[in-house]
Amino acid sequence: MNKKALEVLEYHKIIELLKCEAGSEMTREIISELSPYTDERVISEELRSTTEAVDLIVHKGALPTGGIYDIVSSVEFSRKGGTLTMKQLLQILFNLRIAERVISFTKGSDLPPMPLISSMTELLVAMPRLSERIDRCILSEDEMSDNASPALKDIRRSIARQNDAIKNKLNHILNTADNRTYLQDALVTMRDGRYVIPVKQEHRSRFPGIIHDQSKAGATLFIEPQVIVNLNNELRELELAEEGEIAKILKELSEAVAEHYHDIKNNQKLLLQLDFIMAKGKLSRKMEGEEPLIDSKGVLDIRRGRHPLIDSKKVVPINVSVGDGYRTLVVTGPNTGGKTVTLKTIGLLSMMAQSGLHIPASSQSRIPIFTEIFADIGDEQSIEQSLSTFSSHMKNIVKIVGKADRHSLVLVDELGAGTDPTEGAALAIAILETLYRQGAVTVATTHYNEIKKYALSTEGVENASMEFDVETLSPTYRLSIGIPGKSNAFEISKKLGLSDSLIERASKLIERGDIEFEDVIGAIEADKKKAEAERDEAIAIRITMQKQQEEAKAKLDEINRKKDKIIADARQEAREMLKDARETASEVQKELKELAKLESMGERNKRYDKSRKRLREKEDKYAERIVAKVNSNPVSAAEIKVGDRVKVVSLDQNGEVLSLPDEKGDLQVKIGIMKANLNVDDLMLINDGTKKKKKPKATGYGSLYKKKAQNISITINVQGKYLDDAIVEVDKYLDDAYVAGLSEVTVIHGRGEGVLQKGLRDMMKRHKHVVSFRKGNYNEGGEGVTIVRLKTE
Repeated sequence: MNKKALEVLEYHKIIELLKCEAGSEMTREIISELSPYTDERVISEELRSTTEAVDLIVHKGALPTGGIYDIVSSVEFSRKGGTLTMKQLLQILFNLRIAERVISFTKGSDLPPMPLISSMTELLVAMPRLSERIDRCILSEDEMSDNASPALKDIRRSIARQNDAIKNKLNHILNTADNRTYLQDALVTMRDGRYVIPVKQEHRSRFPGIIHDQSKAGATLFIEPQVIVNLNNELRELELAEEGEIAKILKELSEAVAEHYHDIKNNQKLLLQLDFIMAKGKLSRKMEGEEPLIDSKGVLDIRRGRHPLIDSKKVVPINVSVGDGYRTLVVTGPNTGGKTVTLKTIGLLSMMAQSGLHIPASSQSRIPIFTEIFADIGDEQSIEQSLSTFSSHMKNIVKIVGKADRHSLVLVDELGAGTDPTEGAALAIAILETLYRQGAVTVATTHYNEIKKYALSTEGVENASMEFDVETLSPTYRLSIGIPGKSNAFEISKKLGLSDSLIERASKLIERGDIEFEDVIGAIEADKKKAEAERDEAIAIRITMQKQQEEAKAKLDEINRKKDKIIADARQEAREMLKDARETASEVQKELKELAKLESMGERNKRYDKSRKRLREKEDKYAERIVAKVNSNPVSAAEIKVGDRVKVVSLDQNGEVLSLPDEKGDLQVKIGIMKANLNVDDLMLINDGTKKKKKPKATGYGSLYKKKAQNISITINVQGKYLDDAIVEVDKYLDDAYVAGLSEVTVIHGRGEGVLQKGLRDMMKRHKHVVSFRKGNYNEGGEGVTIVRLKTE
């Protein structure tokens, strides 16, 4: 990957973010060398490992891989026979403990599937005996434990006793009254590792022994008294023995490390790889990244892609696609509209994906594998080389055109800018044509209408535009593919206060064709927004219809379930009744046989009456159960009349007969607000079990009541009417329904704004004939109807 593109697209900033997530300096060094891969297998494996890291972090947390030391040189030194220092051994111990913790961490049953990470952790080798031995022997970088060996413990005890003996001798000399006047200070000090006392120069002869040092002024001599020379010699011998024992222990520990050379070295390599993978996972979590799909057909399709270096709360996601039907995308739009950010987002997300990193975009995004990514973005003016902006850009373009091929991504900002517009546009078109012939995927930004027209009329080239809100003079940063963008120079200038006369003059100075082209673009943008609004509305309607269909299906499933349960319960009850009847019949038969044996006629009649009574009781019991279960009588086609209230057995719902049965027994029944074609065999006349209304006294209104009873419907529809009219009509209807003896009626008022529903229900609360009311069930009309229960006497 060429370094210029890496620099222009700020790839190094992604590397710095990744390094911040690493747990050791060695991992950060590895990350510093990271660059996009070009092998599809390697890229897929790296992306997969990042995904596994994210899954692990979410479910259990990151692996404890932080703080790994570079111990390879130490282990190699021990293998060659060298003796390691305590510091080196402690670093090896630290790495051993990290390996043990990682192994323990991955032993849990609550881990997500992570084959790549698991394959590495399974190769880690725990060395508990070696780590325990180093930990027992070494306390710090310069201190060995007394428990490192029995010999070392004994030597240190002897050293302590010898020190005490020397101090006692010296304290005796210091504390003698005669000696105090000869000593400079009454204290014991050390010189060259030996105990000495400070003696005044003029009294040196009073203390025979070895002079080790004197003060700067020469007034004080530091003398080792002869009486403790032997004791000091013995102490020094013990100290040498201690050093020898420590060296022996370090040698043994170094040899133990050398025995595990391969495992220790391989552990470090694996731990660094795991730390690198964890760093990728942590960065993905911070960026809210996703694993993209690797596209082998060269299609780049970024969905809801965000620039990773812009604040996630401010950045606007973009959708951009190139490579499927067209390989060149021309992006137009006003300045500061987000064109350059779009180019950088495309390039940087491609580099991140090819580096095995998740990208801040939808998981449905597709990224092809580019062997080279070229970028010519930003002001390239070079004062030192005396190159203008145009010359500098063109120098880069020459290199890009010379190297780009079908495995390349080319990103060019303001192609052809910086020179005469006519010549610049012509050059830009020629460059785009060349890159297209060479098979490169190209995304270029421009302001030139000529390039927009070229994209409109050329196969394999597509326009795109950055949206801009002229009313607020602010970009929306949204990319629209398929239509070119307007520069909006006149509109922006007008909003900023430029006079209409100047704008009108400017309009006259440009070619009429360009004005018409800008107008066409504006019309296309307006049509697109309208189409998007209609599409969104259609989607909302479709979602609502799907929801209604799902609810209807769920209701039907519930009805079928209840029906199956009723049938199953009925069959079970029938089996129980049959079994009971058989048992009763068998018992009565046995009793009749016994009656035949009785000689007493009185006893025989008494027992016979008792058996008959038992049979009648069973018969009454079954009849009561059947009546209680059905609560209605089956009907024949000849008995049924229009307006009859019936029960639909299969649906367990009540309805009203709308038509007489035909020759096959088929008829129409109204259930709530729905009409259903049913057969008479599926119907039963309703018997509510309520008291019949008393016959009205013979009055002049008898014929009127009779007429109402025959003609009144069980429903009234007042949809679309004013509330006052609806209240009057429903009030009269409820009176008529009460007179007709109806116990339950349906008032259809529709959903609407809820005005009719609320007003009518308020009226029903005060109505003298209304017992109660409720909203309709799903199959009765839902909120669009109110079911009213009337008084029956």
